[in-house]
Amino acid sequence: MTTKTTAAPVTWMDHDLTPAKPIQGVLYEELPVVGPNGARAEGLHQVRITLDNPKQFNSYTTDMVKGVILGMRRASNDRACVAVVFTGAGNKAFCTGGNTAQYAEYYAGRPEEYRQYMRLFNDMVSAILACDKPVICRVNGMRIAGGQEIGMACDFSVAQDLANFGQAGPRHGSAPDGGSTDFLPLFVGIEAAMQSCTLCEPWSAHKALRLGLLTRLVPALKVDGRFVPNPMAITERWTDEFGRIVHGEFKEGAERDAAKKLLAKGEVDLSLLDAAVDELVWKLANTMPGCISKTIESVRKHKLAHWDKNKETNRAWLGLNMMTEGRAGFRAFHEGTKECREADFLLLRRRLAEGTPWGDELTESVLPAARGTCTNG
Repeated sequence: MTTKTTAAPVTWMDHDLTPAKPIQGVLYEELPVVGPNGARAEGLHQVRITLDNPKQFNSYTTDMVKGVILGMRRASNDRACVAVVFTGAGNKAFCTGGNTAQYAEYYAGRPEEYRQYMRLFNDMVSAILACDKPVICRVNGMRIAGGQEIGMACDFSVAQDLANFGQAGPRHGSAPDGGSTDFLPLFVGIEAAMQSCTLCEPWSAHKALRLGLLTRLVPALKVDGRFVPNPMAITERWTDEFGRIVHGEFKEGAERDAAKKLLAKGEVDLSLLDAAVDELVWKLANTMPGCISKTIESVRKHKLAHWDKNKETNRAWLGLNMMTEGRAGFRAFHEGTKECREADFLLLRRRLAEGTPWGDELTESVLPAARGTCTNG
């Protein structure tokens, strides 16, 4: 005769630094782990951390940065959590980086304050890279600037194909030193990374997939009840006049005009994106948890080797830059119009070449309001 024994309930030790509490702009949710047949994994869940600032394209405020740090730490300590899904609210943007209103109105001209802010930003990237669970970036829309950087810190990226990817730093008074100069060459190679980081020209999701920036890509545009690929991107391979293979570039001219009409006709549906994320979470759940943790830690070391080496000196430079180009660039973006949100680059270069020192007069002279129209190329 056998006797069935029941394990005594465990009184768990609390390893969280602070009690969980809501933070405005960041949602923390526990969602089911769902298999291909729709069955739920009993006693397990995925954690979804959402940047909830859709009116400003999910740009993160200082408090939101704190919320992501605490959320990643909380999910790490959640014994029933299989994976973390990091995403943005709505279907327009995952994240477009730091909140330019705060940058322009508070941090511009205050290098020591921005240096403290960058400590928090660095801690956010490090919290993603140190999370004890696999982190999936659910790319629901634009992943630009700092959004690109925190997205690349994640272990996987699953995107809807209307999203685009890129940097904004040198066109808005900064350098992409919050992760892109460290991570992007690892994903796409030196030359493609150099092009993205310096020219700040957005990539389509199809190009991002081709270059190795994404784990998986799914359509999101529904026209007449049927999913279609992003009409704005070239989604088939073709050869240009120089014999180069092109895939995922944006259409131009008449093709672009026709694509815009098709885009306006359809509706955005992220159901395939959610299904793809759920499928990845399910696959991760069906592995040994300790082995998965060790594996992701080992692969992350390649990112950490660059990130840990550079993050502090980058933070110091970014702080000092808020006295000069950062101050001008973020003010131009915040105070400009939709048609013109950049400083006058050529005027700035000319005046600096003439010996004009940085100060209020130089900054004001290159802002959009000083010239009335946008003259940049």
